[in-house]
Amino acid sequence: MKILHVNKFFDFQGGAEVYMHGLMRYQEALGHEVHAFSTHSIKNLPSKDERFFVKRYDLKKKTDLYTQAKIAANFIWNVEAKKALGKMLDEVKPDIIHIHNIYHHLSTSVLAEIRKRKIPCVQTLHDYKLASPNYSMFAHGTICEHSKGGRYYEVVKYKCLSDSTIRNVLAAVEMYMTKTVQSYERTIALFLCPSQFMKEKMIDWGEPASKMRLVRNPTDRVEVAAVRGGGYLIYAGRLSEEKGLESFLEAACLFPSLPVKLAGSGPDEAKLRAIVEKHGASHIEFLGFVDPVTLRELRHRAEALVLPTLSYENCSGSILEAMASGLPCLVTRTGGNPELIEDGKQGFLVTPGSVEDWTRALHRFLATPTEVRDAMGQSGREKVAARHDWHAHTLQVLSCYEEAGAK
Repeated sequence: MKILHVNKFFDFQGGAEVYMHGLMRYQEALGHEVHAFSTHSIKNLPSKDERFFVKRYDLKKKTDLYTQAKIAANFIWNVEAKKALGKMLDEVKPDIIHIHNIYHHLSTSVLAEIRKRKIPCVQTLHDYKLASPNYSMFAHGTICEHSKGGRYYEVVKYKCLSDSTIRNVLAAVEMYMTKTVQSYERTIALFLCPSQFMKEKMIDWGEPASKMRLVRNPTDRVEVAAVRGGGYLIYAGRLSEEKGLESFLEAACLFPSLPVKLAGSGPDEAKLRAIVEKHGASHIEFLGFVDPVTLRELRHRAEALVLPTLSYENCSGSILEAMASGLPCLVTRTGGNPELIEDGKQGFLVTPGSVEDWTRALHRFLATPTEVRDAMGQSGREKVAARHDWHAHTLQVLSCYEEAGAK
C-alpha cells in the first residue's frame, strides 16, 4: 500500500510527531511505501519527499506587516500548501492519506486537494481541534469548553487560545469557515481516537459518531523492568500551567523523605522554583532539558511517575512509557488518564489541582509496601503489552485504512 502522512511539523515538536514517525517506521517495516507532506525546518528528520514541503512561519515571532498578513492568510487558507500537496498527489498517487495536525500552518486548504482526487483519508485526533478552536480545551488555569455548540466567538470573548486578540479572531474565523463547509467531515472517512475519552468528547461536541474509531496510542516495549533504587519520583515534560505542577509541588514539599526530579523546562519554571525555595525543599530537583537516553535511565531507577495535568490528557505517552518500564504512576483523574491507570492497580488517581488530594496520594504511596508497588508496575507492563503494542497498533491502523476505502 502507498501511504501518505500529512502533518504540519516533521521535526519532534510533540507527541503527534513522535507518533507519526513511529507509525511510518512500522509501516515501512511491513513493506508499505510511506511518504510524508509537511513544512520545512532545519530540525526536520530526513525525508525523500522534502522537495514537496512548504515554508513554515513562526506564528509567535514579531515580524513586518507583509509577513504578518501572509501568516494570517495561511492560518485560514494556505495557497502554497494546497498547490504543493496537489502536485505531490499527482506524482506520488497514494492509496490512502493519513492526516495528523494541519491547522494554523498547512490549513484545511490541503483537504480540498484530497477531495478533488477522491483519495481515501483518515485522521488521528491528537488534540481537540476538530471540535474547538481552542485545541487543548484549556485556558487561564482551567478546563475551557466555551466554544461548544458552535459559539466560536467565545474564543475571542474569553481569550481562550491566546492573549493576542488577533490570534483569537483568526482562530474563530478559521473555525467558522471550516465548519460551514464541513472541510474535515467531507474529506475524512474515519477519525482515529487515541482514547475513549476523546471519542466521547468529539461525539458530545457534535462530531459524527459513525466516523469515530478507538485506536489507542502505542508505546515501545521495555524488555527489562525498572530496577528502581533511586528512591525518587520523576516528572518528565513541560513546566507549564496546564501540567498542574504547582499543586503537586505544594504537596511534595511536605515530604522530605520522598525526593522528586523534574525533567524539562518551560514558562512556569521560575514560579515553580519559587514554591520549592519558599518551603526550603532541597529534596526537589530541577534537571532542565534531559536527552532521551538519560531520561530513560532516570525513569528506569525511579520509584514512580507523577503527572499532575490539569488539562484533558488524550492518551499520554509519558504514562505509557512509564507503564512499559514497570513504574507505578501517580496521575490526575482527567481526560484519558483513568483508562490507563486504575486507582490502586497501576498506581493512584488524584483530583486535578488539589493540594489536599496530592498530599493524601503521597501519604498513600509512602505507606504502600515495596512488593505492592512492584505489583502495580507489573500490572502496568502487562496492560501496555496487551493494549498498546506497536505492531498490533499498526495492523489496526492498516485495517482502518481498508475500511476507509484504501485498495
